[in-house]
Amino acid sequence: MRYILFQEALTLGRIDKGVKCSISGCSSEAVRSISAEKVRSAGLKIGSSEKRAYLCKQHYKEYKKKTKKDKQIEKWRYSG
Repeated sequence: MRYILFQEALTLGRIDKGVKCSISGCSSEAVRSISAEKVRSAGLKIGSSEKRAYLCKQHYKEYKKKTKKDKQIEKWRYSG
């Protein structure tokens, strides 16, 4: 997110500042920030033990595929 304040660009957050992907072995630039616990439960290997995991486009797509079934089950559970 970029906010213009008095004709200067102000960048907020680590994603805008150019943090790298948290998955071990990946050095791509991150596009999403997700809870590290959710990423670990999806089966992706995080390099460090931080609270947030930063994922590049490729690994975010992989995370979405691995959690799709779980999200559907949760949706069914709370809909009825």
